[in-house]
Amino acid sequence: MEEIQKKAKILASEVIVEAGQIAKERFDHFTSLEEKGDFGDVVTEVDHLAEEVILREIQRVFPDHRVHSEEAGDNGQESDWLWLVDPLDGTNNFAIGFPVFSSSITLMYKHEPVLGVIYEPMVDRLFVTSKNGGAFCNDKIVTIKKKENPERFTIGWIQGHIVQNEERAVRLRQYIDIHCKRMMRLWAPTLQWCMLAKGDIDGIILYNSEGDDLYSGLLMVKEAGGIVLDFEGHPFTGMSKEPYLIACHPDHQDHFLNLVHNGLRG
Repeated sequence: MEEIQKKAKILASEVIVEAGQIAKERFDHFTSLEEKGDFGDVVTEVDHLAEEVILREIQRVFPDHRVHSEEAGDNGQESDWLWLVDPLDGTNNFAIGFPVFSSSITLMYKHEPVLGVIYEPMVDRLFVTSKNGGAFCNDKIVTIKKKENPERFTIGWIQGHIVQNEERAVRLRQYIDIHCKRMMRLWAPTLQWCMLAKGDIDGIILYNSEGDDLYSGLLMVKEAGGIVLDFEGHPFTGMSKEPYLIACHPDHQDHFLNLVHNGLRG
């Protein structure tokens, strides 16, 4: 198992930079844009080109592993090892010329993340984390930060496409927006997880958003010293098709639970 994880870490760290460079080179120069789904999401040729690079290498080195990717779907393999690939997290940003996007690769073992690699090509930031191995940005360890004044918190909001303007979600969003310094929605969830891990923001509230971009960032925050809880305050482990999560510094747990509970009550 350790040998697989070591090999996987080297592979993912190399191939994600190659994929990210495709996005960087074609930023403001892509040629194909299509809508997908019913909620305004889009896909470009860059999504597919970056995905091809990543999948080719994973399947070459680990042909027996299951792989699920944002555009290509599932390869149908039966395995305790599962790769989750989002070749371009933040495609909507990319499509409107907003340079905030990343690529994400996660390796799961028996439904638990053991490796997460996220690359932000426009600023050349490579985030790497492994279970019990810490979290790093460009080989420098990152650690979640603690602030003393909750009223000055900047909180990242992440919601699934299906949520849209669901009444409870709107109520909670509005409450958070009023009761913190800033509520941030990036349209690139992996980067918000990285920002929390390195102390740039103070917490994340995730409302029913599961996908190929979730578990790399979740592991990043945990390995940077943060906690990830469900809305009832239970530590989040494994996988969930409908996650409702809080991520923050351990000392801020009660504040965030109260924030969510008060927000949902309205």
